[in-house]
Amino acid sequence: MKLQVLLPLLAAPLLSAAQPNVVILYADDLGYGDISCNGATAVQTPNIDRLAKEGLNFHSAYSTASTCTPSRYSLMTGKYPFRQEGTGILPGDAAMIIPTDAPTLPSVMKAAGYRTAAIGKWHLGLGGRGGIDWNQTVTPGPNQVGFDYTFIMPATADRMPCVYMENGKVVNLDPKDPIKVSYVHRLEGEAPPLPKEKQAMESNPQHSMGFLNGVGRIGHMTGGAKALWNDQEMSSTFCHQATQFIRSSGGKPFFLYYAMHNIHVPRLPNPKFAGKTPMGPRGDSIVEADWQVGEILRTLDELKLADNTLVILSSDNGPVVNDGYKDMSAMKLGSHKPAGPFSGGKYSCSEGGIRMPFIVRWPAKVKPGGTTEAMVSQVDLPRSLAHLAGKPVADDAFQDSQDVVPALLGESKTGRDHIVGLGDRITLRVGDWKYISPASDKKPGALFDLSKDLQEKSNLAQSEPAKLKEMAERLEKIAGKPKPAQPVSEE
Repeated sequence: MKLQVLLPLLAAPLLSAAQPNVVILYADDLGYGDISCNGATAVQTPNIDRLAKEGLNFHSAYSTASTCTPSRYSLMTGKYPFRQEGTGILPGDAAMIIPTDAPTLPSVMKAAGYRTAAIGKWHLGLGGRGGIDWNQTVTPGPNQVGFDYTFIMPATADRMPCVYMENGKVVNLDPKDPIKVSYVHRLEGEAPPLPKEKQAMESNPQHSMGFLNGVGRIGHMTGGAKALWNDQEMSSTFCHQATQFIRSSGGKPFFLYYAMHNIHVPRLPNPKFAGKTPMGPRGDSIVEADWQVGEILRTLDELKLADNTLVILSSDNGPVVNDGYKDMSAMKLGSHKPAGPFSGGKYSCSEGGIRMPFIVRWPAKVKPGGTTEAMVSQVDLPRSLAHLAGKPVADDAFQDSQDVVPALLGESKTGRDHIVGLGDRITLRVGDWKYISPASDKKPGALFDLSKDLQEKSNLAQSEPAKLKEMAERLEKIAGKPKPAQPVSEE
């Protein structure tokens, strides 16, 4: 079923001149404690701090997963990732996992009269099950699920192919130098592995399958020499595309999903950010992310669009320090706490893996300088933003998404009443209680009281059996019977 067939099934749009522009600034691997408005001191993030000062800073906001593909899937579809097979961390040549015959966040915004764009990291698959021909227009992709304009990297910066794609086509591709990609074997004509002394940054075996720009990557690639990105210019390239999209709005409401590469590995920030923090490339990459936030805000100010633009800043999952590359991130971490007061991080089911930085600014509607403990999840954005756009959706659309507009605007102190998260296991938070599903059928789950134990050190499963049973039964109603934990690979 095509997009134009589906949308008439939804309620008619309630268009209004007051429709806010919407910008989602989605960082990658940025932890709750990685920004100075949440307590960081070794790194300063003045532009993100400005968002918090002029908006509302959430202390209980969550992604649906502690890795990127599943959390992005939920953001686009309004569904928990365990609802669909194949929503784990994807290789760079995976087929697209978002269905084209169901409503998505961008498709509903588009139907409400918005110009829509996806710029930056995608990592939700491209093309169909038959494989990808990178030398032709690749479809389906983000353009087929509601985005008018797209300028993306196919997966992540540590995965082949290392090219930009604009509206389904590889940018600057020379037809005489076709691209081939494999995640199974080395390719004929592929450059040999680089010796350590010639690598820009030493990487572990998983991240050393192939090399481009002196950096080891996951996967193999040949061809496309003129299309290869420059890692150190990636942030400025994406940021330029984002600001140009805003500038071309022409008075029509716009929805921009800007998915930054920072601070994902390989961390190769532009030289102008090198040495800006004592934490090495990881800290400097945070500063580079903050610069991009500043460029977006500056553009909105310049065009006098800030007052009626809803800006939401968050991250796809919790922080990770070492992640396949020797970039001194652990050595130079010092006293900095990437997850803030929480334990765990990327890949884990602890709070540090799924509790995100989350800031909302909308000067026309949101009072400045506030903080809130209202619980919200990124899975709520499709239904909530549809509400703000004046485009009600069918009751059976966005299965797990709730309308939390009152919380987003600072009018409610509660938000949703429960949070579901996915790490190495599925978790449920209700009030201050957090339940973690068992690692196997032979073991009980874990239970924590977050009001007293943000670090999740005191498992109360034995002392609170009634609460454990209650939480387990509620999670099973939501997610079904939990499966044994699966090993989580590096991203």
